Amino acid sequence: MQIIRSIESRIYTIRDERVMLDFDLASLYEVETKVLNQAVKRNSTRFPDDFMFQLTAAEFENIKSQVDAINQGASSPIVIKSHPNLKSQFVTSSWGGTRKLPYAFTEQGVAMLSGVLKSEKAINMNIAIMRAFVDVRKILLKQNNINEQLTEIKERIGEHDIQLNELYDAMENLIDEKIAQLKWNDRQRIGFKIKE
Repeated sequence: MQIIRSIESRIYTIRDERVMLDFDLASLYEVETKVLNQAVKRNSTRFPDDFMFQLTAAEFENIKSQVDAINQGASSPIVIKSHPNLKSQFVTSSWGGTRKLPYAFTEQGVAMLSGVLKSEKAINMNIAIMRAFVDVRKILLKQNNINEQLTEIKERIGEHDIQLNELYDAMENLIDEKIAQLKWNDRQRIGFKIKE
């Protein structure tokens, strides 16, 4: 479970896709980022644009700021430069000072990596990563279900408000009719008065 939680913290949403970055995957597979990317390039036909894409500078900066914000409130910070073999792609800054922008792999792209990286570690890690993606999907589905329930409750409350307003209006009309009736009965009579 610990490894899945660690993996979930490395799943980002970019371009409305849940993705993992090349250096995080390399760290999990215990290979250099350069080795992972070379394996992908040798098998480029397996990685169409909806499986893998290179981040823009703005997207990478956005991810770094998100992680920095999370780390400010976290007891155990997320460390992007988490594996000693990442030296080939990263230089000195806390975020690695990448020479090249990282690649992002969608869930399908990560699954495709299992056919490219065939070590025992890569296979086991791929299974864990797929489980993490499934867990994230379940969480999002639950969140959507809660949002739908809240929307339904709001609609019901709105309907109840309308019904209560109609009830208040009817009660006011009844009260107005009663007051009018009392005024009619208490009025001073005109015309002939008969003494009894």
